[in-house]
Amino acid sequence: MLGFTELIIFLNFLLVIAIVFLEHRNPTSTWAWILVITFIPIFGFLLYLIFGRKLSRKQLFIWDNKSKLGVKKAVANQLELLDEGSFPIPDLYKDNIDLFYLHLRNNDAILTHENKVEVFNDGQAKFDRLIKDLTEAKDHIHIQYYIYRDDALGKKIADVLKLKAKQGVSVRFLYDDFGSRNLKRKFIRDLKKAGVKVEAFFPSLIPKVNFKINYRNHRKVVVIDGKIGYIGGFNVGDEYLGKVQKYGYWRDTHLRIVGESVRSIQTRFILDWNQASKHQLILYDPVFYQAEPQGNVGMQIVSSGPDSDWEQIKYGYIKLLMEAEEYVYIQTPYFIPDESLADAVKIASLSGIDVRIMIPNKPDHPFVYWATYSYIGNMLEAGAKVYIYQNGFLHAKTIMVDGKIASVGTANIDVRSFRLNFEVNAFIYSEEVTQRLLADFEEDMEKSELLTLEAYQQRSHWIKIKESIARLISPIL
Repeated sequence: MLGFTELIIFLNFLLVIAIVFLEHRNPTSTWAWILVITFIPIFGFLLYLIFGRKLSRKQLFIWDNKSKLGVKKAVANQLELLDEGSFPIPDLYKDNIDLFYLHLRNNDAILTHENKVEVFNDGQAKFDRLIKDLTEAKDHIHIQYYIYRDDALGKKIADVLKLKAKQGVSVRFLYDDFGSRNLKRKFIRDLKKAGVKVEAFFPSLIPKVNFKINYRNHRKVVVIDGKIGYIGGFNVGDEYLGKVQKYGYWRDTHLRIVGESVRSIQTRFILDWNQASKHQLILYDPVFYQAEPQGNVGMQIVSSGPDSDWEQIKYGYIKLLMEAEEYVYIQTPYFIPDESLADAVKIASLSGIDVRIMIPNKPDHPFVYWATYSYIGNMLEAGAKVYIYQNGFLHAKTIMVDGKIASVGTANIDVRSFRLNFEVNAFIYSEEVTQRLLADFEEDMEKSELLTLEAYQQRSHWIKIKESIARLISPIL
């Protein structure tokens, strides 16, 4: 008869065997979980149940509706024109055609040329414009956020959604059940009562208790009348207006897009909605594709998530680093790259590329914060410049290369964004937009502290210990 201690050891052994032989994880993640389960048996097992379980292919969803939405046909057409050498590529794109081809072939990310883009880095300005657009909606509103709070900002937007629904506008509201776990039932009931269609992504059977911490929908997109699209880092809550003392001013980046790429954002919403709702939007309907040419910005909307064997956005980041000839500027709240991306950043810096990385000076997640600092040390050793943003909390996820190409979206530079969450980024081919993002970065540099290698090496032993522990478990953060 096994005693309690022997039983725990035996169960731990079985769990380790399952992780190693059955789940086919990334080796780094596997070793991290083995260490956690071995050294803290009971608590480690509970952590694994919450954070570590993989979803089966039956639980994950496959985008088999793309052909019905016209995506597959458009992708095949662009690939055929590329192979024939007859694709009408503007001069700006020609040096980066391989990046375009990567996203098209790897992610069905259609390239559109004629977009108009407005950049927001301030929450008040972004939400003022969003509310104005929502108020003017005529046909439909599709709104999706990872975090949606029923505070002053959340209620203000909800009031507009309810009003538009009562006016006959078709309103669909999609939120992540874990990120928005504090939404009150009454808030949801009031939306539905007003005629808003509401769905939760991967909901829990028990209200406010969701153990599916992994595989969350981290996307933040809005589509209005098929003509206006929003994509970027802002969630909905008072902290994103800088009204929460813990974070101070909230520095983020979000895009307002008018033009052909709104169709791709619309498709992204429809696919996510179809996963969450029994009332699916499957058949091609012109109402969802009213976007018309508006400007001269080239763009691809690129998605990634655990439903794919490829890490599409990460591949895009690596390709951007490979494309760089002069500089790469990166803003991210978390810098916990896997080995491939870390090597790409170091190689770029060691090759003489001016690599600048900007991170926040305060944590919203302590372990992630200290893991970020551990990796930043490696970048400093390779010659990268690191800036610590001092004017509040930096949440922007942006990359700018040589003043020509940029990426803005929801994906952080960490394993969670690359492998565990559902993300979406806009890859932008435009000197005008990239220069605007560059100007924002340079303005942020004036509000940041340059971290030197000498200063980093003088950090205390206690900080080094926290960094080492956080880095050890970073593959499962």
